Amino acid sequence: MKKFGLTLAGTLAVAALSLPVSKAEACSRILYQGADSLFVVGRSLDWKTPIPTNLYVYPRGIHKQGSDKPGAVEWTSKYGAVYAVGYDGGVTEGMNEKGLVINGLFCKGTVYDNAETSTRPPMSMAMFVAWLLDCNSTVDEVAAVLREHNFSLGGATFDEGTVSALHWGVTDATGRSIIFEFNHGDINIYEMGDYLAMTNDPNWPSMTAIIDYWRKKGGQNTLPGTVSSPDRAVRADYFTHHVDKTADTDLGVSIARSILVNSCVPYTYLIEGEPNVSSTQWRSYADTRDKRYYFDLVTNPGYYYVDLTQLDLRKGAKILKLDTSKTADLVGSANHRLKPTPGFTPMY
Repeated sequence: MKKFGLTLAGTLAVAALSLPVSKAEACSRILYQGADSLFVVGRSLDWKTPIPTNLYVYPRGIHKQGSDKPGAVEWTSKYGAVYAVGYDGGVTEGMNEKGLVINGLFCKGTVYDNAETSTRPPMSMAMFVAWLLDCNSTVDEVAAVLREHNFSLGGATFDEGTVSALHWGVTDATGRSIIFEFNHGDINIYEMGDYLAMTNDPNWPSMTAIIDYWRKKGGQNTLPGTVSSPDRAVRADYFTHHVDKTADTDLGVSIARSILVNSCVPYTYLIEGEPNVSSTQWRSYADTRDKRYYFDLVTNPGYYYVDLTQLDLRKGAKILKLDTSKTADLVGSANHRLKPTPGFTPMY
């Protein structure tokens, strides 16, 4: 059995390494495990064209709906949260006040619905992550919602017709993490366990087989170095297991940042004949212990954070926005730059 597993992993690794770069989008996600309950979730958002992304802070007690279609999912937020909102119309990721972090990464071949699930209450991709963050505080709670699966997921396209085919990583304040993927209406939920990185393709069972293959080879002298999705996952997983564990917030975020950069695609990197190579646009780091959400635009000289513990998240408090296009001079806490806003308009 062990021999078969190694052979399968080797086959998958070779197949993945042979994929054209243009066939794989390039987002990465890591979990840095520090000391004294410090966990930092880092992710990169990679795409072939810029995706304008602003930060919004929503308090508790706001009634929302998941779609503009009849019978859509509705809820009132239990927790305040910071969202990263692409095109000012859809929540890409975020962290709530309980330290729950959810990040969506591209995963080709994802099909959200089937004939049975398509008749369930509508939920738009624009609001899906917001719904999960608003109503849940732990990985277990998110998993329970997913297993119930009382929704039909869909949404608008973007960037001239691109479909948002995603899978998601979820981490809570204890550091426990899951990945969930849609397969023609079925939701597959995986415990991450000792795996500390995820990227895009292939699906999670195949990805872990590739990581296992490279673990057996050892990473000190041999690591894959291309920008392909499996190579980036292998590098990120290796380094997250081989760095110091610190309890210091600033140092922990810096370590997570250095690991993530090593698994990113250089900005403006191009390959002749491959017009869809995706380079890193921005990175984020969510400190689940101290409730700080860091944002790192690759074109900025520094990076900054929103501290949820220092904001009014009570029912009736104002919605706040940070326009990231105006942050070239911003380093450190960004709380003072958050401005009241009516909120974003979902691209249902």
